[in-house]
Amino acid sequence: MSAESPVSTPGPGSGASYASAGVDIEAGDRAVELMKEWVRKTRRPEVVGGLGGFAGLFDASALKRYERPLLASATDGVGTKVDIARRLGVYDTIGHDLVAMVMDDIAVCGAEPLFMTDYICVGKVHPERVAAIVKGIAEGCVLAGCALVGGETAEHPGLLGPDDFDVAGAGTGVVEADRLLGPDRIRTGDAVIAMASSGLHSNGYSLVRHVLFDQGGLSLDQRVDELGRTLGEELLEPTRIYSLDCLALARTAEVHAFSHITGGGLAANLARVVPDGLHAVVDRSTWAPGAIFDLVGKVGRVERLELEKTLNMGVGMMAVVPAESAEVALTLFADRGVDAWIAGEITERGDHSTGAALIGDHPK
Repeated sequence: MSAESPVSTPGPGSGASYASAGVDIEAGDRAVELMKEWVRKTRRPEVVGGLGGFAGLFDASALKRYERPLLASATDGVGTKVDIARRLGVYDTIGHDLVAMVMDDIAVCGAEPLFMTDYICVGKVHPERVAAIVKGIAEGCVLAGCALVGGETAEHPGLLGPDDFDVAGAGTGVVEADRLLGPDRIRTGDAVIAMASSGLHSNGYSLVRHVLFDQGGLSLDQRVDELGRTLGEELLEPTRIYSLDCLALARTAEVHAFSHITGGGLAANLARVVPDGLHAVVDRSTWAPGAIFDLVGKVGRVERLELEKTLNMGVGMMAVVPAESAEVALTLFADRGVDAWIAGEITERGDHSTGAALIGDHPK
């Protein structure tokens, strides 16, 4: 028989604490104080109260002006792009990516972004670092026209390294029911308008990191002539936020649908808004993808179809509009500083299937 091992009991004053387990509550409080300034910049008239409560409050009486308001919600993160921010020690841009990934999805159906919450998970709370992340989120919310009404910062020692972190967010918007955009509105002959991306945005970074770092042996501080800057600067370029541009177009001209080009690439995301029996045909020759896409393809010998189903290839958002609205849309986007062009059209299919096809070759 084996005797049970005695359980040792710590003496007075030597007990475990949250701090000894790796969680620093005081650092978390300091981070909240530092981020308050940035959150205030996102405030909308409908926001009630401030940071510090258990829930963010938004005055829903503002929705009384709608006949039949539909609430739109979305949630997302920015994937492994956070590893680039961590390695570079640059934390005040990744929030733009988060807002774009959430609020541009909401804008696709024609909804006005209202408010957003964030979740930041870290291995160790560095108050200035967390505040920088929130600063980026707040700046992104301003660009999207929404309020940042709250969030959570969680410290997970033992699960994440001291410098590791991840971000996620959720957002809510509203659209009048009879203004809802989507497949039901699309018709044969509609024009497909592409809006230029600012770069890779926030998708495909697992492939990009594998190709450029593991296969190519490139470094983040390495200047790449084709890019005109360092690789790190290129990879950390914030995702463009199109929310207010899309809403401006919907208020100015007839719009049938938008498509946010994220994971899955251009064809797969465009197909999501095309109704049965119709087809979206996009001509690659109408634009040239940025140098980063060519670099990933060359270094990793990645086939074009693999690139196109993983990366945005230079197009971050697409609008489907009646042909007669196309020039109005292009003028509006130009006035707002958005590079846009007619990239294709909606055609009929011989069967009841649906989809999107890319034709032609990109110009050299």
